[in-house]
Amino acid sequence: MTEVIDRLVTAMNAHHLDAVTALIHQNYRSVQPAHPGRAFVGRDQMRANWEAMFAGIPDFHAAVTRSVQDGDTTWSEWHWSGTRSDGQPFEVRGVTLFEIIDGQIVAGRLYLEDVERQVVGIEDAVEALSGRRPPTAGSGTGS
Repeated sequence: MTEVIDRLVTAMNAHHLDAVTALIHQNYRSVQPAHPGRAFVGRDQMRANWEAMFAGIPDFHAAVTRSVQDGDTTWSEWHWSGTRSDGQPFEVRGVTLFEIIDGQIVAGRLYLEDVERQVVGIEDAVEALSGRRPPTAGSGTGS
């Protein structure tokens, strides 16, 4: 894990908003390709987002399960967990691609999703995506 990502995880787990904010460039650009409406620009919005996250999830915890650096881009696999202040469980997993320059995160592409509460099997998931249920494995359609 890179030094910046390590410092980010430490600051997030300490709920140290100033330390998290210090790692983010003033003109930070954030996109979530699966959720285009969530894109934003600026450190101030990032700070407001994390202020709400720490307040709403008092026991918020972040873990990086894998991380690799490729030039200025660091790919990290995350697991966020905790309990929301309304008592509901919170669990998110996914991948971020952070562009890091001179010790600050200047851009992020986030592929993070809530972990499903009701487990859905692969056949149901494929049917929901495609409108067709896959044949049972091993049933074969050939001769």
